[in-house]
Amino acid sequence: MDKEEVETNSLLARQAKWLDSYQPAVHINERGRVVAVGDGIAWITGLPSAAMDDILSFADGSTGMVFDLTNKLIGAVLLRDSEKLTSGTSVKRTGRTLSIAVGDALLGRIIDPLGMPLDNKPRPKHSRWLPLETASPPIVARDFVVKPLYTGNKIIDTMIPIGKGQRQLLIGDEGLGRSSIALDTVINQRGQNVYCVYVLIGQKRSSIVNTINILRKSGALDYTTVIVAEASSLPGLQHLAPFAGCAAAEFWMQQGHDVLVVYDDLSTHAKTYRELSLLLRRPPGREAYPGDIFSVHARLLERTTCLNAANGGGSMTALPIVETKLGEITAYIPTNLISITDGQIYFDQALFAGGFRPAIDIARSISRIGGQAQHPSIKKEAGRMKLDYLRYLELEIFTRFGARLEASMEKAIHRGRLLREILKQDRLSPLPATFDMAWLVAFNDDMLEQAGTDKIPPLLATLEASVSHTTLTLDSPRDQWADAVTRWLGPVGD
Repeated sequence: MDKEEVETNSLLARQAKWLDSYQPAVHINERGRVVAVGDGIAWITGLPSAAMDDILSFADGSTGMVFDLTNKLIGAVLLRDSEKLTSGTSVKRTGRTLSIAVGDALLGRIIDPLGMPLDNKPRPKHSRWLPLETASPPIVARDFVVKPLYTGNKIIDTMIPIGKGQRQLLIGDEGLGRSSIALDTVINQRGQNVYCVYVLIGQKRSSIVNTINILRKSGALDYTTVIVAEASSLPGLQHLAPFAGCAAAEFWMQQGHDVLVVYDDLSTHAKTYRELSLLLRRPPGREAYPGDIFSVHARLLERTTCLNAANGGGSMTALPIVETKLGEITAYIPTNLISITDGQIYFDQALFAGGFRPAIDIARSISRIGGQAQHPSIKKEAGRMKLDYLRYLELEIFTRFGARLEASMEKAIHRGRLLREILKQDRLSPLPATFDMAWLVAFNDDMLEQAGTDKIPPLLATLEASVSHTTLTLDSPRDQWADAVTRWLGPVGD
């Protein structure tokens, strides 16, 4: 018997064995049909087994996700569409929910919420797939926030500190520098072993390109993943963008890394969710937002945490951005996010118009847990400085009436004006924590008392240059810092 006959007999034997063990079964393949489509929404009939968040495949190649279930119809948001998608198009279930490919290959990449590249490079190789929506870590897996996350901003790092694992809201009117502070924070993580995820939601393309160029020129794109859902993209993608960014960051947190996530911004995300809900005929609530908008943002931000050592010890810090109108922080979405987050940094229009940049209002800004993570040396020095600044804000109103003030009040106002000049900072110029220690020591020890406000910028430049070459650290004794700062500044006078 030749080789060919042996192979034939073997094949026949395997076929006979398969036929003997074959058990007939009923295979059900559901098919639905598009009833109506438009504005990023598709209404579908059929598919009785469809569940929320199921991925649907359309015959024309489009993709959708189940977003609403009624007695007769399924409401789906489109994730990809084509011009051929019309009423009558066949639809089937894929049997899976939405996930995103995650891993270190995402660093330095620009992707959409589905993980598809937007930077003309091959699709990133992934370590694993993670669902966009998961339950937040349980209480037993969480740890206290004890490590500082430095933003490079003098006001924030000294008076409104942020800890790794914290959710700190950036709130204010448009054009006051909220995104600039977020970019400063990302840029300041260079060399700090912190991975960053920057989520751009519903922004115009020119703004997106500008943000990416800033990250690239500063070298921050190497450790950052940018997830983009621009204004012209489907509403479904804009809604999923922050959840995709959270899932990408969650992978690194589970691996024991520290991660920073910026959601720019959640006001646009809320408007997109309102648009989808109204198109799906859900009952509107306050300001026409659906009743579950609070739950949507809470599910997203509650995944931000610091894990304990038994669960890897990683952390995810979130900087959600929200827009106000005419400084009204009592609007629906801002108040929702204030109640969810661990503090807020408020940007004031009057301060911005008066030339104080960044226009952060200390009186209305707060960090509820960042002080616990602040370095003891900076915490001690900043406490004294903050009291002087708050006293100055109280006394400043008297200067508007030309009233005569006693010497102690005059001194307090002079120190306050010096401090306000010190706290000014150009955008995209983050500073190290050691610089904060240097100027705090100089201010608290009255080394700048004889200087005029016009001499503050060159004195700060001298301190910055000296700090960059010093071997002193935040753990160095205070008297060493005082001696060094005195030597660096030299005689200060008018």
